[in-house]
Amino acid sequence: MSLWKPSVTVAALVERDGRFLLVEETTAQGVRINQPAGHLDPGESLLEAVVREALEETGCAVEPRALVGVYMARFVHQSSATDVTYLRFAFACELVRELPGRALDAGILRTVWLTPEEIRAAPERHRSPLVSRSVEDYLAGHRAPLALIHTHASCLYGSRQA
Repeated sequence: MSLWKPSVTVAALVERDGRFLLVEETTAQGVRINQPAGHLDPGESLLEAVVREALEETGCAVEPRALVGVYMARFVHQSSATDVTYLRFAFACELVRELPGRALDAGILRTVWLTPEEIRAAPERHRSPLVSRSVEDYLAGHRAPLALIHTHASCLYGSRQA
């Protein structure tokens, strides 16, 4: 009997002047848009992961302010027929600074700032349905305090704090 485990991911919702920071990325299904997002790495907390992913994918330093939502979705990837369930933690983040010229992760074509209307108008370009769902939850004011998230020291490597 095999043990089933979802893939844990994080996403940064960064809003500025009514626009959201997104990335255009190359996927097996073509060019898609997504929040700066990615997998939780061994030895890091959820908050460290969302800060790292935002920096790697956008060249922007962000600071998580609140948890917008926790989402679970299952996808069967067309190219590999791999069946994966994702557990996604979406955070409302404040833009601290942009670091122009910083190299972006492989597969990231560029960053874009889109209005909610522009995001809603292109669901076929979304990396997953969680892109629009998390934006709608953000706009609806969904916010949970970061104090709800606890990372036991046994999960962290080196000098990282919970």
